[in-house]
Amino acid sequence: MGMGETVTSPGTLYGVGVGPGDPDLLTLKAVKVIAQAPVIAYPAAEGADSLARAIAAPHIPAGRTEIAVVTPMVPGRFPANDLYDSYATEIAGHLAAGRDVAILCEGDPFLYGSFMYLFLRLAEDFPTEVVPGVSSLAACAAVAGAPLVSRNQVLTVIPGPLDAAELETRLAGSEAAAIMKVGRHLPKVRAVIAKLGRLDRAQYVEHATMANQKVLPLAKAPDTAPYFSMILVRSPEEVEVLEDRS
Repeated sequence: MGMGETVTSPGTLYGVGVGPGDPDLLTLKAVKVIAQAPVIAYPAAEGADSLARAIAAPHIPAGRTEIAVVTPMVPGRFPANDLYDSYATEIAGHLAAGRDVAILCEGDPFLYGSFMYLFLRLAEDFPTEVVPGVSSLAACAAVAGAPLVSRNQVLTVIPGPLDAAELETRLAGSEAAAIMKVGRHLPKVRAVIAKLGRLDRAQYVEHATMANQKVLPLAKAPDTAPYFSMILVRSPEEVEVLEDRS
């Protein structure tokens, strides 16, 4: 290194939860990080706009370098590792040059978030900070007016793509369940819930907190659901009114 040369401190990698859909549900910290990061990255399905970017759009300053992390629509049919390796290399270039990179994540970065694949590739080599976000779990419960759990109840979070037998086993033993990533699996999930006799206690929520939000009893939900939809099921016990001990 010659005299007068300075060592560039690496940029920080931020995994920023942007919440479930309403741009007002970003945390103050998320807004601050997005405001100062010169590079903004976000997931985008092939051929579609990025939902994470759309949620954060009111808070993204003009003139930022943007990286769309584009993934094919059909999981399992592409070399996901190669894809994330490639984007990690691009992001690492910015970090090594001293530029902070904020990766936007729908909901919370560590709740079924694709951010974790980039985190695993970059966190050991660069300063990293995860900014938690309002998760779809909290958002769906809020818009449905349905407490997730109370007192000593146990919440089970179940991914919709599980096969019917596994879904039934998980649901049969749960007091309160949130079934995520419902999408095209809705008819299968509904059939399992009906078989367990819980259809009348199940609620369907899609696009929680967004303009096109829907909240319906599961029995009245459409057969085709978007990926961002959830089913909430509770056991028959109502939330107990605590005794007044004063």
